[in-house]
Amino acid sequence: VQTWTDLLMFLFVISGRSGSADALDNCVFLGEEEKNSLYEDGDVVVGGLFPLHYSPISSVTGYRAKPTPTISRALRWMQTMTFAIKEINQRSDLLPQIKLGFHIRDSCDDIPVSLRASLLLVNGQPESVNGVESLGKHNGCAAINRTVSSIIIGDAASGVSMALLRSLGSFHIPLVSYFASCSCLSNQREFPTFMRTMPSDTFQIRALARLVSYFSWTWVGVIGVESDYARFAIQLFLQESVQYGVCAAYTYFYPVVLSQHALDELMDVIQMSSSKVIMNFSSESEMQGILREVQRRNISGLQWIASEAWATAKSLWEKSADLLMGTLGFAIRRAVMIPGLKQHLTSLSPSHIHESAFLAEFWEETFKCRLNGSVNSHSHGVDSYLDRPLCEGTEDLGDVYSPYSDVTQLRVSYNVYKAVYLVAHALQDMSNCNVGKGPFLNGTCADPKNFKPWQLIHYMKRANFSSLGEKINFDQNGDPIAYYDLLNWQKRPDGSLHLVKVGFYDASMLAGRSLVINDSAIQWPAFRSVCSDSCPPGSRIVRRKGEPICCFDCVPCAEGEVSYMTGVNLCIPKTIEYLSYHEFMGILLCVASLLGACLSISIIATFYTYKDTPLVRANNMELSFLLLVFLVVCFLVGLLFIGRPSDWLCRIRYPAFGISFALCISCLLAKTAVVLMAFRATLPGSNVMKWFGAKQQRASVLLGTAIQVLICLIWLLTSPPQATGNTHYHSATIIIECVTGSEVGFWCVLGYIGILACMCFVMAFLARKLPDNFNEAKFITFSMLIFFAVWVTFIPVYVSTAGKYTVAVHIFAILASAFGLLFCIFAPKCYILMLKPEKNSKKHIMQRGK
Repeated sequence: VQTWTDLLMFLFVISGRSGSADALDNCVFLGEEEKNSLYEDGDVVVGGLFPLHYSPISSVTGYRAKPTPTISRALRWMQTMTFAIKEINQRSDLLPQIKLGFHIRDSCDDIPVSLRASLLLVNGQPESVNGVESLGKHNGCAAINRTVSSIIIGDAASGVSMALLRSLGSFHIPLVSYFASCSCLSNQREFPTFMRTMPSDTFQIRALARLVSYFSWTWVGVIGVESDYARFAIQLFLQESVQYGVCAAYTYFYPVVLSQHALDELMDVIQMSSSKVIMNFSSESEMQGILREVQRRNISGLQWIASEAWATAKSLWEKSADLLMGTLGFAIRRAVMIPGLKQHLTSLSPSHIHESAFLAEFWEETFKCRLNGSVNSHSHGVDSYLDRPLCEGTEDLGDVYSPYSDVTQLRVSYNVYKAVYLVAHALQDMSNCNVGKGPFLNGTCADPKNFKPWQLIHYMKRANFSSLGEKINFDQNGDPIAYYDLLNWQKRPDGSLHLVKVGFYDASMLAGRSLVINDSAIQWPAFRSVCSDSCPPGSRIVRRKGEPICCFDCVPCAEGEVSYMTGVNLCIPKTIEYLSYHEFMGILLCVASLLGACLSISIIATFYTYKDTPLVRANNMELSFLLLVFLVVCFLVGLLFIGRPSDWLCRIRYPAFGISFALCISCLLAKTAVVLMAFRATLPGSNVMKWFGAKQQRASVLLGTAIQVLICLIWLLTSPPQATGNTHYHSATIIIECVTGSEVGFWCVLGYIGILACMCFVMAFLARKLPDNFNEAKFITFSMLIFFAVWVTFIPVYVSTAGKYTVAVHIFAILASAFGLLFCIFAPKCYILMLKPEKNSKKHIMQRGK
């Protein structure tokens, strides 16, 4: 209460509400006569408050003319209320015995004006018969005092709604807002008579936090007008955004009165920040002043995030299309169509507009004409207004475009429509009350035509109905279930604004699925909005002291550590990989190695047991024992490849592998040479066997092996194998492996084994058909074929694998070739020794093979 008039009005309220039924008629009205209202009588009169004009206090100082009135948009909201009430009165299934009326006033989006208007709504105003602007005619006393409103639909602003609730709360007057979204209004202890068809900002803020996180905008500027709506919204956003890793580059509140000084301060904050994403919690009027200054300073490349208060404000596009292109914002649910509303809005004609100053002003502003006998105080200058031509009376709303008749974005209008139906359904439930089973003291019911305001709020909070196919219900705070359309401001080819739905947020769905966005449908401005670029894999975040968490440096992970993903705070130790004795593959290969060694030892024992038999003696017993010992070594060499590699182990495993196989092949080569030369020695005059005695055989084995030893020695002295951690194959894994050091040394070892094997194979192939029952040459041939098959297959597999699988392939090749030699050469002999002893005789051996 700011003026003496308002104080006297407040005393008028108290006297009217606390006295007898005749107190209202006997009191004296001391305020100014108020004519700007729209009234129609009914059994229940629903009050309405709409910001048809902005109060001068919100104007930008420094301009001589008043700001452009918002009569068109808010007038559509007001007309939607009258349409909904008339629609309900025509229905036979909803409130058939009750007629709804309305009493609508202008709140001017200003607290003092709105308080005054609300007090007039809930108490009525004595007016002269000539001054009454009513759609119904009254006689006598009824024409002097209007029916009071027991419920108010309004206001649009959260701050105004809070002021109304604190003033009317003691009288339990229900207030249903169609556009007030501040989460503070959900406090039922402080505002028990408040309800709304507009979702609470709590849901909008969750949606906005998820939106900026979805697009990885971690550096966001947040601004808002000095109001309860913006303060609570920004506080909620700062709390909600933390869990998504989003930082506020700055938070700034600017005054309602946007002076040039206030605009300069705001622009300096925006320009000094590296953030290109700006979230603005304000109404349409404040945004207009900000955009003018942004355009004057030529600031470009900004991504605006609109709060629902201006997410669909098409009037901003007219002079700031380039600045707003790509804007994203959540808008409340849109009604596809309210049947009959378009016709109701456009049915105005010059013969009807004199019923209300609101309608008359709208008509004059739309057609730029002047009604006879009217002075529009809200026009841009009285002189210019008087220069307008008189309205001809033939004007038609269908011939011009106006936001008033635009029903493509029925969002706030739809909320007004639902608010009226909320009151109607509450009254319907009140009418259906059974006496004795009512919700009030002793089971009493309320009279729908003469109820107390607190009785109506009881039914309103339990309302559950459908409107245009949508289920309407409310939570314990009087808030509807939140659903928002995500809108993108795009430019049509003709330059006009196209509000494109590119996603939605549904609070009734699971948290992970509540936000759905169609990225491909979005039109973007050119911008980037991060304080620091995300750290790539292999590095970690280091916070900058004294700066927000979104500002950081990237430091490479230390040796032996890794980060798997982009933008992580910690490096973790890399996974160590090598062929271990503790894993299945390592255990399997270890068992195979030990099995091969045991089989070789058991054959040695068998041969030693039968060492005096013709079969053992006839097949070069000494070389056979040497070969079996060397095969045991070959099998055991496989164990050197299992376990964590170290430098000394790497320098043992490769030479041990090369030398052990050189010994085996050298033995086979000597055995084959003896067989081949033995038959040549039977020729007359041949003394070739003197070169293949026992000493020569041992010498040939040693010589063949000595060359491999020399190769290995040179390898170890020049560039020996060593253990290393390999991260090239997989950055998250350290593969501990033996590198060969010198690739030439490794392939020389393999090559020399291959040369010995080729020589052995050629000689065995030549001796395979010599007449002898126990000719070993054919078995050596088979063993060499297996040997070649294994190692020819080994080479491409070895080159194409990595890590422990390379080692496993190597061990498999060693074991496969060793088993091939063992079984091909010694299995037939063991078969005869163990199962066919009758063939182990000199007579049988001396017979020629068939």
